[in-house]
Parts: sequence; structure tokens; C-alpha cells
Amino acid sequence: MRWPRSLALRLALAAGLWVAAGLGGAAWFVASIAARHVEAAFDARLAALLDATVAAAMTDADDGIVLSRSPAGADFERPFSGAYWQVTAPDGSVRTSRSLWDQVLPAAATDHEGVLLRDVIGPRNEALRVAERDLLLPGASVPVHVAVGLSRAETQAEIARLRRTLLVTFAMLGLGLVGGVVATVVAGLAPLRRVRRALAEAREGRRTGFDIAVPSEIAPVVAELDALVTANRATVERARSHVGNLAHALKTPLAVLRNALDGAAPDLSAARAEAAALDRLVHHHLARARTTALASASAGAAPIEVATQVAGALRRLFAERDLALEVGGDPALHVRVDPQDLTEMLGNLMENACTWARARVTTSVAAAGREVVIAVSDDGAGLSGAEREAALGGGVRLDEASPGSGLGLAIVADLASLHGGRLELGRAVEGGVRAALHLPRLSSPTGT
Repeated sequence: MRWPRSLALRLALAAGLWVAAGLGGAAWFVASIAARHVEAAFDARLAALLDATVAAAMTDADDGIVLSRSPAGADFERPFSGAYWQVTAPDGSVRTSRSLWDQVLPAAATDHEGVLLRDVIGPRNEALRVAERDLLLPGASVPVHVAVGLSRAETQAEIARLRRTLLVTFAMLGLGLVGGVVATVVAGLAPLRRVRRALAEAREGRRTGFDIAVPSEIAPVVAELDALVTANRATVERARSHVGNLAHALKTPLAVLRNALDGAAPDLSAARAEAAALDRLVHHHLARARTTALASASAGAAPIEVATQVAGALRRLFAERDLALEVGGDPALHVRVDPQDLTEMLGNLMENACTWARARVTTSVAAAGREVVIAVSDDGAGLSGAEREAALGGGVRLDEASPGSGLGLAIVADLASLHGGRLELGRAVEGGVRAALHLPRLSSPTGT
């Protein structure tokens, strides 16, 4: 059987099948027990009539069999009434009730002791239930055979009525149960319908979050949907920011390039330098776009290991200045960041620190709850609060004499936000800038 696509229909159909099977079995069981009770009551009545007939049987003066009185409780006088008695003498003579008219009850097939109950076909092909036994009458030496029969038609009709009543009752009960299940399923799936409407509103831009009340069973799903929508919105915002940063970064090189090419004597060397700068900017932002697209597949990285590698490269780059680059912290700490992105973030921070440091740059790694704080400090002149805020804005060079586009710290902050972290700038103990990178902590290198 192919199940319907609707979850509500599936649950209702499954509930209907189980209810039908369960109530069908229960109805059969109850009907069987009730039918046995009705038949037992019928047999008890038949046995009572047999006892009354036995009590009334006696012999007359001619050793014939007579009944002193007609057994009460059945119509033995009306022909073919469905109630019959019969007494068979040892010589084969038969005495019957008036209801048998000119018929006799079928004899037992075998000898028996005690009361025998059996089903036979009586007058006019009527289904009878017969109770019979052998009885030794007072003054007689040979027992006589006494039999009482009752029609089964009334009992069978009563059992049929009982079964119909049970069938209707259990059918109505089953319909009520299935209806209750359907109502429960519809009510239980109402939160999912609310979530669907919320998703549609979010898609149409009429909703920014999933602030809806839902049961605890689907609350994690709603939370994940909310996180997904938030992440997608953040991706769009980052894309806009990248475009703005790129436009801002291209402004100055394009102006310089235009000036270098204008005029009677174009400065080709300057134009080539600015073209190279433009090429680097374009490649940088293309790499940034690829990083954003692959952020959801971020792996774990060890900050101490990455910082040590970056420090080694910077020692060679700033060899003439003889800077002291120190890296310290817990090597077992890992962050939930792509190793390449962490290398780029630490590279930007540590290179900036080396650029402005007088003699020493310190990088420390420490745990802070569910985060790992990577602090890069230098002993340079430092920045004021306004300058630190401007540096994080992007596109602003605090020293116009130095090369670059002013996007380094903004890119680090953007990457940190992409991975669920943040960048904070403060004043170092040595007097310079302390750049603190807060990133989500990874419980193990495998992320488990």
C-alpha cells in the first residue's frame, strides 16, 4: 500500500487501521463470550425443563408411562410450538407432548450416562436443542428415556441481535476514536502550520525572526530555522559590505591611475603600480567571497599552531627591525574556525602589530568560557578610542603615509563575525594596541 504524502492523513490512516483491528478483535471476543452466555442460559433452561419432565414422569396401573403434570415454562400443548417432550419406554413405545403432534424426536445415536445435550433437526426441519437422559421410574426395573427439546430459533435471533448491536456500538466507538485521533493530529500539527506561515512571511520580507510559541519538540527545529535565516541575512549584509569595501578601495587607485594616464606625458610606471594594486584588491575580495560561501563548512583550528607559523613568517619579513615576537598559551585549545581564515585573521593582526611596534609583539591564547581569546599586543604608540572605532569601520588609513587600503582590521572583524566571534581593540599594557579576537571554542580537534 502506498501511503499518502500528507502527514495528517498518514497518522489518521494508521490510527484507523489500528483502531479497526483492535476494536474488531474486541467485538469478536465480546460477541463470542456473550453468545456462550446466552447458549449457557438456554442450556440451563433446557436442563430445568428436563428435570421438570423427569419429576412428572410415572407409571400407571398398566405399567404405561404417564406425566402427572405438564412441565411449566414452555408451551408443550400447542402443536409445533418449538417446545417438546418425549418419553420412550423400554418396549419402544413413545409418549410425547401435544406440541409434537404426530412427530417424534430423533433418538440418541449412542448410549450415554447422565444428561446429554445435542443439536438435532426436529419437526418441519426446525433446529432443536435436545436434553435427554435415562431414568429408572419407581416400581420399574428397566429405565425409560426422557428427552426435552427447544427450538434454537429464538436463541439464534437473540445472538444475531446481540452481534448487530455490538457491531454498531463498536463501529460508532471506532469512528469516534478515529475522529478524536484526526482532531488530535490536526491540533498537534498546528505549530508546524504556524512555522510554515512564518517561513512564508520571512521569505516575503514581512518577518525578520521566528518569535513564535511552539512546543518543545519542534523548538530546536524552529531555532535552527531562525539561525539559518539570520545567517542568510548576515551573508547578504556581508556581501553588501564587501561590495562597499571594494568600491571604496577602488576609488583611490582608479583616481591615481586616471591621473597617471591623463596629460601629455603619461606616467606608465605609476599606472602599472596602481593596476597591480587594483589586481590585488580584486583577488582579495574574490577570495573573501569564496570564504564567505564556504563558512558553513568550517573546520577546527589550533590558534597556537597558526600563531607560531605566522610569527615565523613575520620574523623573516621584519628581520631588519629585530622585533621580538612572542607566542604563548594553551596548545590544546581549538577554535571553530577554518584554518585558512584563522591564518588570515592572525596574519592581519600580527602584521599590523609588527608595523606599529617599537620592539615587541606578544600573542597569547586563553580560554574564556565557551570562547577562546587570542590577544595580539604591541608596544607602539597606540590608538585613541575614536581611532580604534574608525579602524574597525574599514576603508580608513590612520597613517596616510603607510601603504594599504585600510581594510585589514575591518576584514578581520568581518571574518570573526562570520564564524560567530568578534574583534575588540583596546590599549595594551605596553602602551600600544591590544587586538582581542574572540572565537567560538571547539571541544576537540575533530569538533565532536
